[in-house]
Amino acid sequence: MAMTETKIWRSVLSVPAVNRRALEKSKTLAADVIIYDLEDSVASGRKAEARENLEQLFAHDRPDVTTAIRINPLDTETGQEDMKTALACQPDAVLLPKVETVATVATASALLARNGAPLRMRLWAMLETPAGIVNAAAIAGAWSHASAGGRLEALIVGVNDLRSATNVAQAPGRAYLVPWLMQVVLAARAYGLAVVDGVYNDFTDVAGLEAECAEARAMGFDGKMLIHPKQIDTANTSFRPSDAAIAEAHAIVEAFAKPGAEALNVIDLGGRMVERLHLEQAQTLLETAARLNNTKANQ
Repeated sequence: MAMTETKIWRSVLSVPAVNRRALEKSKTLAADVIIYDLEDSVASGRKAEARENLEQLFAHDRPDVTTAIRINPLDTETGQEDMKTALACQPDAVLLPKVETVATVATASALLARNGAPLRMRLWAMLETPAGIVNAAAIAGAWSHASAGGRLEALIVGVNDLRSATNVAQAPGRAYLVPWLMQVVLAARAYGLAVVDGVYNDFTDVAGLEAECAEARAMGFDGKMLIHPKQIDTANTSFRPSDAAIAEAHAIVEAFAKPGAEALNVIDLGGRMVERLHLEQAQTLLETAARLNNTKANQ
């Protein structure tokens, strides 16, 4: 996918690279993003097999969606081999696991540049440890794609590992996680990065996923990381602009297009004060809605 386009992130599905059937099925799914996983979902004895599967997939039938390959940590031999596979496959991004410092992203960025990876091949960072959350702003600020030489494009929260590392209790609405989730959202927004919420583990619980997607969208996340194809439709619907939001966006754009409004920074729209920043938001929302109407992710 061309990097000049704004990506759509509603549904970010993780697919085990060791599962050939799942790899084949991934080419027909309506997810906005497919992450081919070489890390947690692949047993240590099958890493080489998983890498070979990906090389064959990308060589013969490259998926027509935004793609990423999640590698093992780069400070391991397995991670180094994974990166070689990523360089051969050239997905849209390499997803770095358990990022805790700027140095991790810097090392990966330098490795891509040294091996001639095209600039469209970005880096995404999984923040799934206490150190990763604490350092989110530093990581985003130092190596965002807007920075000189930087390739970082997105932050993804790993909620399962974060819960494990902190011993935080399960609570309705993820009450104890919300401050940390918002910290990642703020870091991403400060430096122009996309930000994706972590997984919802029970793929049979549609109502629970809907609630968590609604919560994530309200917090400012662009989409949801998923573990099963059954979750795709729920995420796509949850993060799609609603008909009411689209209608309001049209009203804002039309109001600022009226004669004389070009000189105004604030206008009265049905008794509500609307600023030009709302116009920019409305235009972005309408652009997103138009793109969704022309993508297979909306079919």
